[in-house]
Amino acid sequence: MAQPFLIPEKERREVTRHYRNMLHAVDNILTEDDIKMSRRWIYQSIAKMLEAGEAMPTHRVIKHLRMAQVLVNEFGLGRSAILATVLYDSLLTGSETLESIGKQFGQSVSLIVHGLCRAHDLYEKNSAIETENFRQLLLTFAEDMRVILIMIADRLDTMRTLKDHHDDDEIRLKVAHEASNLYAPLAHRMGLYAIKTELEDLSLKYSNPDIYKEIAHKLNETKRSRDQYIASFIEPVKQRLGEAGFNFEVKGRTKSIHSIWNKMKKQNTPFENIYDLFAIRIILDTPVEKEKSECWQVYSIVTDMYMPNPKRLRDWLSIPKSNGYESLHITVMGPDGKWVEVQIRTRRMDEIAEKGVAAHWKYKGIKSESSGMDEWLKNLRTILENPEMNSKEVMDNFKLNLYDDDVFVFTPNGDLHKLKKGATVLDFAFAIHSGLGSRCVGAKVGGRNVPLKYILLNGDQVEILTSANQTPKRDWLNIAVTSKARTKIKQSLKEEENKAADLGRESLQRRMKNRKIEFDEAQIMKLARKHGYKFVSEFYQAISYERLDVIDLCEELVELDKQHEESPEQAALRSVDNFSKQTDLEKITSENDVLVIGDNVKNVQYSLAKCCNPIYGDNVFGFVSVSGGIKIHRDDCPNAAQLKERFDYRIIDVKWAGKSGKFDLATLHILGKDDIGIVSNITSVISKENKVQMRSISVNSHDGMFDGTITIMVSDVAQLSQLIKKLEGVKGVIRAERL
Repeated sequence: MAQPFLIPEKERREVTRHYRNMLHAVDNILTEDDIKMSRRWIYQSIAKMLEAGEAMPTHRVIKHLRMAQVLVNEFGLGRSAILATVLYDSLLTGSETLESIGKQFGQSVSLIVHGLCRAHDLYEKNSAIETENFRQLLLTFAEDMRVILIMIADRLDTMRTLKDHHDDDEIRLKVAHEASNLYAPLAHRMGLYAIKTELEDLSLKYSNPDIYKEIAHKLNETKRSRDQYIASFIEPVKQRLGEAGFNFEVKGRTKSIHSIWNKMKKQNTPFENIYDLFAIRIILDTPVEKEKSECWQVYSIVTDMYMPNPKRLRDWLSIPKSNGYESLHITVMGPDGKWVEVQIRTRRMDEIAEKGVAAHWKYKGIKSESSGMDEWLKNLRTILENPEMNSKEVMDNFKLNLYDDDVFVFTPNGDLHKLKKGATVLDFAFAIHSGLGSRCVGAKVGGRNVPLKYILLNGDQVEILTSANQTPKRDWLNIAVTSKARTKIKQSLKEEENKAADLGRESLQRRMKNRKIEFDEAQIMKLARKHGYKFVSEFYQAISYERLDVIDLCEELVELDKQHEESPEQAALRSVDNFSKQTDLEKITSENDVLVIGDNVKNVQYSLAKCCNPIYGDNVFGFVSVSGGIKIHRDDCPNAAQLKERFDYRIIDVKWAGKSGKFDLATLHILGKDDIGIVSNITSVISKENKVQMRSISVNSHDGMFDGTITIMVSDVAQLSQLIKKLEGVKGVIRAERL
């Protein structure tokens, strides 16, 4: 093998050692052909990386070999996931293609490799979970469940080796933040409780090291007394269960540092006052058909010995969690008056609890919950594909779908429906059908009338009441908690708002036509802003809802036209206009060397639309106004869609020509962290730019974030794009964009 691939002997030995460790872990999972071909492809990938000058490529390969061992030992995955993990470097380096991977190892391996590479490409773009790339990353995950599990294993390995491979505290914090906010919830949803706990603990270790060290130190100090207490609690239980003839194992474990820290915060109490620091787990070896009965028998024995707390009974035997988790949890009063949590489950249930959804493949056909997981992935894709949601809403809805304790309710016909705990009658109506949810006015639960906001309880039988006149209301968003209901409500509200805006626009147009007032978008935009509306669509909605009177608006438009026609001498007296010459932006011109209109038509009057302020280099179009002049709009103007749809016969082609000889107005929106000196840093960047003038800046601060609007003068769109990139490079700036 050494001759074809020029890999240094030291690196080759190190890779070989880890490869053999991996083979030992995956014993009897890979075929001889799998082993020979995968080893060859791994060395080819390393050689390719070395040729490209990549530093330490063997470290990356070794990481994937470690991940393969984790996938087998801790996740319980099989051949396709293991091969995809160790082979996808072959695709990244270009030494192999998806077609060759599929041909040699099968389409299942090829599909997973493709998903992993898509996720890798997004991370190469420095995709943070607050950005729109996060949506794409989740869609990549949702394509195949094994891609999710491999990415969790990847982050688990990264967190375990974070101290050795990253000295930069900022990088450690970012990695820990993602582990806590994305990967730990994913592990929880997959049923990987041990992995979820480890990720949370490691995240706390790097995000809040002082707290982590303090709790770890105190746990270590009390370990001896805690172990003695667990032993004293377990011993009599073992004796009774043995006498009853059960085949079992009993374990005692200390709760995780992260969960203890959460209890300290939630109860606002120091470590010394947290008493339930450990849990006892009883694991039965029993046939599947006897699982439930024997678990309840053990429950009876334990509660005979120790007084139970009935409020803390959790029965996931009768109805397992949506991720397949099955267990019986009770809390009892142990010796010395201390509360102890006892978990009762079988060996099969314990393996599913440890290895999550992956373990269902081993027990295929034995009460598999994989259909529930498929339903969750389907719901996740529905959320992610909703274009109306911004990044924060995506993240919030994603978390809502991850941490879901379920509630089970019935229809009048006895059909069982599962919803998120805390779901209301409104959520239930939308879960059955979107049309039913939109017309819902209340429900009957157990024969009595309840309102939309009634929170459903396990076992409720619900009959939805509807009205043909009912439509979704904005305050329904304060009632609905499930992602499906909230998504449908937002879509309905958006459609209603669009209809109202169309009606308002038509109403204003009719009145203006009667008064023989020209319908000028720039003037309408001015009027909308005068009344406090940021978007013209909201202005039209206010007209439709009769919050604004069209007769009064027409009078105001007449006044605006008079002001627009005042003499240059009068205009010079206005203080705002003295700040920068507005006439340069508004003047009608026929400078054909800047704009070519239609089929190279010359001497045509045009002006730049105020609603979008196009600048040289923007993609633009012309709109023939009633007066015969031409308004130049950006293609992405807020009014562009309506103009093109309603007045396509008045749209003409326009393109830029020659060179820009003047400055144009542009407005930027900047979002970032409210750090000391952030505004000064932003204005400093702008002031250093040649031929860029700042007209105004407005900044608001809230909850540690700032939201700013900056008006500047630039010569063309290329200069503006360059400035935006520089502003996004300012430390603390999250996003800079043109309005």
